Amino acid sequence: MTNVTLFSQILQYIPRPLFHKVVDKYKTDKHSKGINSWTHLVSMLFCHFGKAHSIRDISNGLRSITGDANHLGINEKIPSRSSISYINEHRDWQMFRELYKELKDHLQKKGTQLKRKQFEEIDRKIFMLDSTVISVCLNIFDWATYKNEKGAIKLHTALDFDGCLPSYVFMTAASQADVRHARYMTLPANSVVVMDRGYQSFKMFWEWNNRDIFFVTRLKEKINYRSIEEVEPPEGADYIIRDEIIEPDEEESRKDYPGRLRRIAVYDKAQNRTIVILTNNFTWTAGVVAELYKQRWMVEIFFKELKQNLKIKSFIGVNENAMWIQTCPTVRRVWTAMITMLLLKYFKGLATHPWHLSNLITFIRLNLFVKTELRMWLNKPFWSQNEEIRKDEQLNC
Repeated sequence: MTNVTLFSQILQYIPRPLFHKVVDKYKTDKHSKGINSWTHLVSMLFCHFGKAHSIRDISNGLRSITGDANHLGINEKIPSRSSISYINEHRDWQMFRELYKELKDHLQKKGTQLKRKQFEEIDRKIFMLDSTVISVCLNIFDWATYKNEKGAIKLHTALDFDGCLPSYVFMTAASQADVRHARYMTLPANSVVVMDRGYQSFKMFWEWNNRDIFFVTRLKEKINYRSIEEVEPPEGADYIIRDEIIEPDEEESRKDYPGRLRRIAVYDKAQNRTIVILTNNFTWTAGVVAELYKQRWMVEIFFKELKQNLKIKSFIGVNENAMWIQTCPTVRRVWTAMITMLLLKYFKGLATHPWHLSNLITFIRLNLFVKTELRMWLNKPFWSQNEEIRKDEQLNC
């Protein structure tokens, strides 16, 4: 048995020295009066883990466990509605982004819970690029104009295949094209980038190629090319229709990408269609390239998990700074949601129980302030009726 709640034990997975290093870097406690950065973080994580619907829910929920607040690291007063609203508007959201990145690196080094389960032979970081649109009310979020009278924001994400968690997240107006934003991303050299055809830009591809970045994307149908050499598909890979070395045929495309590319046509049996993949890697088998592109759907799954399980589609603040604090993979809620997702995936990897992420977040919410040992609970969330009967029999004896 334990004398601290599940929520308190969850917070213990955020090392205090790491947290204080980030706070010192951004000086977010320099002019703090009452509500420090840790209390702010606890409040926002409670919003996600407890599925709070408003600032009132956060404040009242934390006030209801005042006697145990010190176990959460809250040694001051529980923040009021007005205090949470104020700090969401004024505290630098970049502190939460930095905390997410530091915590992600820390947890990935601790064990295999956030390691890749596939492509271990590829000794490079693998990133999946994509974006998702989140609708908002234009009357409230007047800065998020999109399509006439509609309002929306777009979340651009580079998903790290190790753990399937974002390494990069940025919010723009929903009308901004994916490829336009991708040009501003600083991807590490010697990495692999997988994306859909919305990111196609031969100029950007050439810049990546010069930095030894391999890319795997879907080729647009209207792109003209000249076939240089055909590669024999591996034996047994009958789903590979064609594997060839090509060059862009249009003058502007050749100017932007003055090199050769690899075009692989793959038959998708599930959807009865042919997918044409473009890459600058000439050594991987066609099967590996096709499987890499298939794994691009991991970022779609991440967006689905994020929207369904955490407070992303509704916000407890309407200005941009508050949104960054509130919501890896919209905005303060973006980064605290990313921290929440990071912890959830780490716990899922720790557990021997076969958790689905949606079940895990629901069960944590229902047991957030129950005093039970976290690791034991993750492995065995249910007590069978027979075990309860045996307990009663032992007590009667």
